[in-house]
Amino acid sequence: MTTPAITRRSIVAQAWPIMIGQITVPLVGLVDTAIIGRTGDAVALAAVALGSFVVTFLFWTFGFLRMGMTGLTAQAEGAKDAVEVRALLIRGIALGVGLGAVLLALQAVIVPLAFRLFAGSGELDSVAEGFVAARLFGAPAALAGFAINGWLLGLGRTRAALLLQVVMNAANITLDLIFVWHFGWGARGVGFGTSSAEWIALAAGLVIAAVVLGRDGRAAIRSEAVRAFDPAALKRLFGVNADIMVRTIALLILFGWFANAGARLGPVQLGANHVLSQFVGLAAYVLDGFAFTAESRVGQAIGAKSRSDFLRAIRLTGEFSFASGLVFVMAIAFGGRFLVELMTSNPQVQERALALAPFAALQPLIGAPAWLLDGIFIGATRGKALRNAAILSTALYIATDLAMRPWGALGVWIALTLSYVYRAAALGLWWPGLLREVGTPPPLAEPSPGT
Repeated sequence: MTTPAITRRSIVAQAWPIMIGQITVPLVGLVDTAIIGRTGDAVALAAVALGSFVVTFLFWTFGFLRMGMTGLTAQAEGAKDAVEVRALLIRGIALGVGLGAVLLALQAVIVPLAFRLFAGSGELDSVAEGFVAARLFGAPAALAGFAINGWLLGLGRTRAALLLQVVMNAANITLDLIFVWHFGWGARGVGFGTSSAEWIALAAGLVIAAVVLGRDGRAAIRSEAVRAFDPAALKRLFGVNADIMVRTIALLILFGWFANAGARLGPVQLGANHVLSQFVGLAAYVLDGFAFTAESRVGQAIGAKSRSDFLRAIRLTGEFSFASGLVFVMAIAFGGRFLVELMTSNPQVQERALALAPFAALQPLIGAPAWLLDGIFIGATRGKALRNAAILSTALYIATDLAMRPWGALGVWIALTLSYVYRAAALGLWWPGLLREVGTPPPLAEPSPGT
């Protein structure tokens, strides 16, 4: 595949399918929350919130299957190494299925242990554990899906990635409605709906990947399968992604700490935090369209050894990220009351959520630099920088949250807001080194590419 020129038009063309696909991810969460929230049962709403954080922690511990695959595939594509591109697909799917099977097999140990990290209650934990157990049935499919999605993004095949996301989320919403409204399975029904949708999405992903490979690629991949399991190649994969895994765990601890902070303040506050988190999540997923585009373009530029493409990709994706962040700030600020009242009919949850809505509105703009820098360093496969920055920012966040505890729910949201500042600043410490590693500028200034 020929890499398109890096222009504003090409950045938008690559980013918009990701943005649409990403919008559907939090929309599923919004639907799940609304289905439970409209019952007026604060405990049920809090159980879905707490269970969602636990599942996110478990699954995204292996988020390197998406992030590492994007960077490695993009660099192989930029270097025109088609054999490695195909080998990465097999390697990623096999690893995802294997790790997911381990999670499923160990659920009797993992689920109770996970809930010891959170300050819930007996009734709350019981409902949330049922949700988590149902979700774990989809673990092998979900983790293999991470790898396929990362592979498609690394190739810049964002429309194919969009199709995969649409299939997953359409199935998710449909099955959730059937299991919850028709069968009355409650929070457990939401979990089974999502895990079933993950298996449907894996089947769709395999078909999409086969189409992207084409007839020649499918024929070649059968004869090259041995390369995918070459010990040296697997060692490199784990070496690159081990740091990304530590980085992901550190950030999951950060968001788990945030969930636990809400749980300490009771089901009503946890429910309010979950409602507001849906708005922040929606903005983050949309802005990820430009961060994911940066991953692909930065990785391809490094693979092609093009410093000019590297710098231009960063500048253009940065422009769009900040502009989009401002749009979401205004949208949440002016539409917050309507959205909160739509999400839950519980007056106590509504009151708590509306009081903290201004902090939720600030997140898209303050978080934009951190999300974009994540994309840049993932595309560059600079795992150590990602790892160290995540550990540092998480430690600073926890210290801030502990210091702000006398402020109650307000302190919880102030600490979360500052966590994005810490993350961007920490990655900034490794920025000069990344620039040096990409290469030195040419002796004569190059003409600015057209837009």
